[in-house]
Amino acid sequence: MHTEASSHDIERRLTNLLPSEALEDHAEDVGVVEREGKLQIPPLVWSFAFGFAAGESRTLAAFRRTYNSTADESLSPGGFYQRLTPTLAEYLRDLVEYGFDEVAVPHTVSEEFDRFRDVIIADGTVLRLHELLSEEYKARHEEQAGAKLHLLHNVTDQTVEHFSVTDEKAHDSTLFNTGSWLEGRLAIFDLAYFKYRRFALIDENDGYFVSRLKKSANPVVTEELREWRGRAIPLEGEKIFDVVDDLSRKYIDVEVEVEFDRREYAGTQSRDTKRLRVVGVRNEDADDYHLYITNLSREEFLPADLATIYRCRWEVELLFRELKTQYELDEFDTTKKHIVEILLHAALLSLIVSRDLLGLVIEHADNG
Repeated sequence: MHTEASSHDIERRLTNLLPSEALEDHAEDVGVVEREGKLQIPPLVWSFAFGFAAGESRTLAAFRRTYNSTADESLSPGGFYQRLTPTLAEYLRDLVEYGFDEVAVPHTVSEEFDRFRDVIIADGTVLRLHELLSEEYKARHEEQAGAKLHLLHNVTDQTVEHFSVTDEKAHDSTLFNTGSWLEGRLAIFDLAYFKYRRFALIDENDGYFVSRLKKSANPVVTEELREWRGRAIPLEGEKIFDVVDDLSRKYIDVEVEVEFDRREYAGTQSRDTKRLRVVGVRNEDADDYHLYITNLSREEFLPADLATIYRCRWEVELLFRELKTQYELDEFDTTKKHIVEILLHAALLSLIVSRDLLGLVIEHADNG
């Protein structure tokens, strides 16, 4: 049986993902083109998507050549450039949002996740831009420009639930909103999202979280959740980072009490406390501990389980690495803000298309 994906299969797959008529209708709706205009939207969209996937230089001239090779009428350099507008950037963003809802991104779901409705990973990565964009995309250092791409990756559904682009100075933490949508979901955070109030709200919305423990937080231990034989150092009443260097046990498993400010209401702000769990897994090579804070129970998740769960964060790290290496996401040599946005959304669209084609290959392999 012939199981390889044919060119016809590929074309049908891509036209099902982004039908030409739908591309044209939405372009007209948002004002990218007029119905009688010379610009052909499907060749333009595919020139950006395949321009990134092909691996050639990400210059506007290269994208124009790709467009002219498939469009009915060629565009001059000036004609092509004048059509690269802020409206086109918004249009491509719409396509990326649609594509992320439809197409899988890399993931590996372990058995530990079966009990959760979804597993969510929030993360961001910095993209270095031309210094002349420093007013539009403020960086942490003067005389630099930097954008930040934020992703909310649903590992269970294999989708990106939300993405946004800000300047580099915008804190990742402000892009993650708590609420009832977290019920039954597990959120995995790095230190950029560390906030006791956030953890309390996730718990109060019947959600779950695992985060690295921030050293400056240093919560007080209220109870040890694991008994140790012999003359083990007692931890109750101690601040965790004050004693961790004196420990040699393989695991730490304790309850801690944390303090945080509630959101201001009617001009007043109250102080509150929450009891959470801190787990440490000894790293013998570095002679220290990886410390995590969570609301997952010891009855269901041992310390080693939490370390395994946290390693799932590598899924989104690998996704960022692919965008920066394969699609050269942070090598946009342009001084125009909307051109940056067009190229960024084109790179994400290229990732979506490559994932859709990978799905086609896997389907044919399974049928073999």
